[in-house]
Amino acid sequence: MKFFPRHGRTATALAASVLIGAGVLTASLTSASANPPQHSSTPLYVAAGPKPTVVLVHGAWADGSSWSGEIAQLQHLGYPVAVAPQPGRGPASDSEYLRDYLAAITGPIVLAGHSYGGFVITDAATGNPNVKALVYIDAFAPDQGESIGSLTAGSGSILEPALTNPASVLRLTGYPGAPAGAGDSYVLPQTFATGFANDLPRNKAALLAATQTPFATGGFSEPSTTPAWKTIPSWALISRQDKVIPPHSQKLMSARAHAHVTEIDGSHLSLISQPDQVTRVIVKAATTTR
Repeated sequence: MKFFPRHGRTATALAASVLIGAGVLTASLTSASANPPQHSSTPLYVAAGPKPTVVLVHGAWADGSSWSGEIAQLQHLGYPVAVAPQPGRGPASDSEYLRDYLAAITGPIVLAGHSYGGFVITDAATGNPNVKALVYIDAFAPDQGESIGSLTAGSGSILEPALTNPASVLRLTGYPGAPAGAGDSYVLPQTFATGFANDLPRNKAALLAATQTPFATGGFSEPSTTPAWKTIPSWALISRQDKVIPPHSQKLMSARAHAHVTEIDGSHLSLISQPDQVTRVIVKAATTTR
């Protein structure tokens, strides 16, 4: 399916590019650095002895600084931490990139993904014996053949207006040298503030919206491959105020993956607003799968 014309790209043509599959877009994003973590009075349990490497995968329209709060806490607890770059070109390319990245890490790995990052880790970890646990943070956990579009169709996502008016929630652009039908997308600031960062201060939400990285429109229709959660134990953190991947959708995906679920009161960007809670789930996965 072509999403962008080769010549004469208009706002209408760009908007049409995101009517993928059932016509519903999704978002999996965050960006920029987190606020300093607010530590809970309840201590984290950390087992003695060698610790696995924690590899963190950010969502679309984001960068690695999304995990700043978790990185600080995990390093303080003695965990080796790596933040995997995620190019935002779509599941096929991004999962292959992560697969190669993980192959260069020796020893056990706990692999955590936020939002779209969950889609990427589900494909990339399959067949890697070093990956001992998958951690989904307000994330997609697709089954084989599912796409971002199919998982969000009819879900009640903040981006469902894209079905009739994509430009109401997304800014769509081309990029130099793009193949026919390809383009990039960004979330509009107002949608970002009310739909993704709804438990963050407005000035913080504005900063995150302004520092987005692009996500390729073609990525919304690419299908998942054999899911790693069929053979690797998984954990999930679900935020009750998530408007991007609604909680009921996350619960369905978590149930079929037999994930250990933790629910919190938070937005889609819980990794920024509540790094303490997110770190606890990651540490629990790390200590349980030793």
